[in-house]
Amino acid sequence: MLDINKVRADFPILHQKVNGKPLVYFDNAATSQKPQVVIDAIADYYETINANIHRGVHTLSQLATDAYEISRKKIQKHINAKHSHEVLFTTGTTYGINLVASGFSQFVKEGDAVMISAMEHHSNIVPWQMLCERVGAELLVIPMNEKGELIMEEFEKLLSNKVKIIAVNHISNSLGTINPVKHIIDKAHSVGAAVIIDGAQSAPHLHIDMQELDCDFYTFSGHKACGPTGSGILYGKEEWLNKLPPYQGGGEMIKEVTFEKTTYAELPHKFEAGTPNIEGGIVMGTAIDYLNSIGLDNIQAYEQELLEYGTQKLQEIEGLKIFGTAQHKTSVISFNIEGIHPYDIGAIVDKMGIAVRTGHHCTQPVMDFFDVPGTVRASFSFYNTKEEINALVEAVVKAKRMLS
Repeated sequence: MLDINKVRADFPILHQKVNGKPLVYFDNAATSQKPQVVIDAIADYYETINANIHRGVHTLSQLATDAYEISRKKIQKHINAKHSHEVLFTTGTTYGINLVASGFSQFVKEGDAVMISAMEHHSNIVPWQMLCERVGAELLVIPMNEKGELIMEEFEKLLSNKVKIIAVNHISNSLGTINPVKHIIDKAHSVGAAVIIDGAQSAPHLHIDMQELDCDFYTFSGHKACGPTGSGILYGKEEWLNKLPPYQGGGEMIKEVTFEKTTYAELPHKFEAGTPNIEGGIVMGTAIDYLNSIGLDNIQAYEQELLEYGTQKLQEIEGLKIFGTAQHKTSVISFNIEGIHPYDIGAIVDKMGIAVRTGHHCTQPVMDFFDVPGTVRASFSFYNTKEEINALVEAVVKAKRMLS
């Protein structure tokens, strides 16, 4: 079982006041807070081994290189990738999606199709629209129902050998829905389509296993999983990464450069041009170690408890509607109160020290589907408590009284 008091002691930011009230941080879907061990690891890197990697023979460079590659191997093991060179360091999920979308301009042509879902983050819509516009391909969208679940019968109707790649999130950032990605991957492969999974919301909450899923690409951000901002991972199957062209040109990604011709480095360096976020890559490994020390099974079980408790308590507020009521979902509750703009609720609860997200959450098509300008989103993490949920409910009730 998870010892919540011990866990909360690991996060220094939680022990402060905002607007004179104890901080209640419910914006975890946007970014997670950082445990002291991660904060210390960032400082330790700059205090002891700060140097550029892969290029120097001096001791600090070798120490930094070793730490960076050890982190890559930790992440390989954590996601059960076959090879460490299938794990690319990126700046985050958005970078990973854009890398793949850019490379697929070689494999998608006029008359082909790219498929996404109706609940994607803008980062998993816009790059594919750009690809389709460049090559003249069609963008297909898997529809969803009123519960915020993908309609799998419609997915299978849309699927054909015209589809070259499917891009879908593992968990919806605005609804909390856990999508049936394994089913999508298996069906996609049956018609020869590749699949990239946006794992930004799943990496902090679920076990993710590349061998079990058998996806072609999987990408996530470090900052949502207790790691530093500007860090992330793109996993790609070796055969796909070898086929894709480099995304950027520069130092490190080359084998040999002449004015006549350049040849590219082997994986993973082919996709890691320039000086990377060395500290971010190293400390992502520290964050993964921390999550594993808590135990992802413990995290998932506790967050499910918070989700059920929060759902029950918020539903007791008259006029409150929850958007995203899928059977399988994670610890995200998006809601509105009839007749009140979500921004106004967010602004008032902030005065009571409670951080929630308001707006469209970079999922405008989802908001259009529900015909709302946005929602209030409370997203829970394993360091949150039921007492904090009670404080949120009390604050929302007060905001409703003030705004009605």
